[in-house]
Amino acid sequence: MKVYIDSYGCTFNKADAQIMAGVLLENKIDITDSIDEADVIIVNTCYVKLPTENKVVYRIQKLQKEFPDKKIIVSGCMVEIDPEKLEKIGPNCSWIGPHQLNKSADVVNGTYCGEVIRETGFTKESKVGVPKLADDGYIHIIQICEGCLGACTFCCTRFARGPLNSYPIADIVAEAKDAIENGACEIQLTAQDTAAFGRDSGEKLSDLIEEVANLEGDFRVRVGMMHPKNILNDVDDIICAMKHPKVYNFIHLPIQSGSDKVLSEMRRGHTLHQYMDIVSKFKNEIHDLTLAVDIIVGYPSETDEDFNQTVEFLKNVKPNLIHLSKYQHRKGAISSSLKEIPPEVMKKRSKFLSEIKSEITEEENKELVGSHQKVLVVEKGSKGGFIAKTDSYIPVIVDDVELGSFVDVKITEATATYLKSQLINE
Repeated sequence: MKVYIDSYGCTFNKADAQIMAGVLLENKIDITDSIDEADVIIVNTCYVKLPTENKVVYRIQKLQKEFPDKKIIVSGCMVEIDPEKLEKIGPNCSWIGPHQLNKSADVVNGTYCGEVIRETGFTKESKVGVPKLADDGYIHIIQICEGCLGACTFCCTRFARGPLNSYPIADIVAEAKDAIENGACEIQLTAQDTAAFGRDSGEKLSDLIEEVANLEGDFRVRVGMMHPKNILNDVDDIICAMKHPKVYNFIHLPIQSGSDKVLSEMRRGHTLHQYMDIVSKFKNEIHDLTLAVDIIVGYPSETDEDFNQTVEFLKNVKPNLIHLSKYQHRKGAISSSLKEIPPEVMKKRSKFLSEIKSEITEEENKELVGSHQKVLVVEKGSKGGFIAKTDSYIPVIVDDVELGSFVDVKITEATATYLKSQLINE
């Protein structure tokens, strides 16, 4: 029997797919890269935004029509967030909930034999040190905790991932050590909120970062998204840990809005001033810091004044990476009871912010043209060449290099999303 896994969404969901693949291989079930060769197809869904929901719903429907003889299993966030819609579009599909990955082999075997099996619900089982099939050996993802401490009004993901469940530092370090010894050159520490790590177990994110970075080997550590409200109590120690030369000078710190009124209505749990204080501390201590932010455009209560405050925030802070999302109601989210802003207003605001985003990010990247950078080659480019990362986690296109190697390059060109370079020959 062969299984094809079609995965969507964030780094955390990608790691879930790797665990499912690992569990299946351990149970003598083959994984194939060819959907035509597969007997069973697993669609690992993301449900964070409406466009992604539409994409996975269309995919599930299309697969059933295109491959009527193949068995379909749905996994990922949709299973827990919207089982009613899933039942409607795929009544004969089996399910694997995000917390039931260890049962993947049982679900696949039963489904292959004609059963409809649905494993759902929450558990406290660890996702560290379990069987895992990575896409390649160079980037290794470790889920350090699952769930969150938040109650953001716009979010539905928390209904799929549940309350915070942190995994032991010792187990995470052991997995990182094993990955590095097997050729990994980038360790990605991921979670719905890495800053919440240890708040339920008494351990600290800063200690985790330090212990992983202190492992032997030539590698880099990327720390995933941090909720501003949960970094407040540990900000100095986290900064200290991230100053380690093996840790990328990179933070993903979502703000969502530049308006204190909207932040409060979103139940974000922090103010604009507190956010700016965190960013200021990081920038003062970590040179060449890359700041990634998330912005929601057109939250239902966002006025023109609120929007203008977000514009001012972006112009003042000038983040290196800006992820923009148009607000759209999500299943079960508190804000879904509110009236959405008019489509023409949403379109105007989104277009305006998109233009500002391109200007800011391209301007920041252009400052690097002509500079010499030591970069880590982490993956092959989709259009040829290789993708490397600077110490500030900025993508760089480079040719004629080996995966997993550190090379010196000169930056020759900049766009809003990546840099181009030429190799410096010693």
